[in-house]
Amino acid sequence: MSKNQNKTGSYSFFNCIEKNFDKAARFISIEKGLLEQIKACNSVYRMHFPVKIGKEVKVIEAYRVQHSHHKLPCKGGIRYSMKVNQDEIMTLAALMTYKCAIVDVPFGGAKGGIKIDPQTISSENIEKITRRYTSELIKKNFIGPGIDVPAPDYGTGEREMSWIFDTFLSLRSGDVDALACVTGKPVSQGGVRGRKEATGLGVFYGIRELCHVKEDMYSVGLDVGLVGKKIIIQGLGNVGYHAASFFHESGAVIIALAEREGAIYNEKGLNVSKVFLHLKNNGSILNFPEAKNIENTEKALELECDILIPAALENVIHKNNANRIKAKIIGEAANGPITPEADEILDKKGVIIVPDIYLNAGGVTVSYFEWIKNLSHVRYGRMEKKFRENVNAEFLKVIETVCKKKISIEEKKMILRGPREIDLVRSGLEDTMINGFHKIRDLKKSLKIENMRTAAFVLSINKIIDSYEKLGIFP
Repeated sequence: MSKNQNKTGSYSFFNCIEKNFDKAARFISIEKGLLEQIKACNSVYRMHFPVKIGKEVKVIEAYRVQHSHHKLPCKGGIRYSMKVNQDEIMTLAALMTYKCAIVDVPFGGAKGGIKIDPQTISSENIEKITRRYTSELIKKNFIGPGIDVPAPDYGTGEREMSWIFDTFLSLRSGDVDALACVTGKPVSQGGVRGRKEATGLGVFYGIRELCHVKEDMYSVGLDVGLVGKKIIIQGLGNVGYHAASFFHESGAVIIALAEREGAIYNEKGLNVSKVFLHLKNNGSILNFPEAKNIENTEKALELECDILIPAALENVIHKNNANRIKAKIIGEAANGPITPEADEILDKKGVIIVPDIYLNAGGVTVSYFEWIKNLSHVRYGRMEKKFRENVNAEFLKVIETVCKKKISIEEKKMILRGPREIDLVRSGLEDTMINGFHKIRDLKKSLKIENMRTAAFVLSINKIIDSYEKLGIFP
């Protein structure tokens, strides 16, 4: 049994990341001790605090981990789950460091978690826990616009981020930049349009860019482009749903969707919006009228397809099922969905794996845009939207005069419209994901690295080393 495994055979999530880090370190010429500094978590805050729930006082276990301070503030989500533990939060904080470096977002990685099941706790009590957790972070200086900026994660959303902001503001009254203490807030509370779908849209942009590369597509026997590609998505939460929607709109065929209770399959394709409506009305994707049920979720991952998108849990592809995976491309929308042993098996099969530390960085990218918006105290597009519309109108007049031809009303509407906030946010995200993909791919080719995951880690580590060197910390 590997030292990275426990008695049940499952991997320590943090050791998985360390193993990937060590693979990348072979391509980097720097003193070992400096690599160890980059790999280690800088600060781990484990806390227990009492909260009165009903007539009982319950002691809540929670964490905040700051993996790296090479850039400040630190950045990372907060998850609410009974599976929260120190190993998981440390791992996710490390992933955030590497993600931010890859997509040129100037944050150090962080992550937080509270060990509760939000499905079994009332909204009132979740608010109590959230506010108390925030006050604990403030006491230890683990939150602030220039210190550490949380965001939503599994089990949390806009509501919890609003509570965090309000608690921070009440304890840091008069802080003009208080809005920037947390991202993923509602738009009315300083949030940015496009944040909710950002991770799923980033997954779409990353896979779409890969599918445009002839050399890579031909290497796995596929045609260029997304149209007609058969896709399976595991997980219909926020990330999986939006990724599925964007793929569906682009002409790809979603042949299967998998959730905890099982999966549904239709070789001709599923209408994602209809499936989601069915899920909302029935509490399950099973028994969708236009699909066949698959009782075992894991079996859905093994169906014949072009692209597989695990968008839920870690370690869902492992040594026992990796040989049965038939997908030619796997896009890691979830964090750590493939174990190191499965990684090696899939590599030998020639499967292209687009790694999590790049592919699901859309969320932190748009969180960065929200943070900038909060610090600048003006929404995107407010200063230039009308100006651009006026310039476009003058430009159209010149075209009509010179060409002696009237442009249709519909065409005018399309050309005259100035950029809205969501247009600018999505444009920035698209550019970020495209640039990140090609930096990883170019590095992979130039150093003859075996896969995209190792190339992504090399890219990330090199950027962190450069940051430390420029600060004068490394000799």
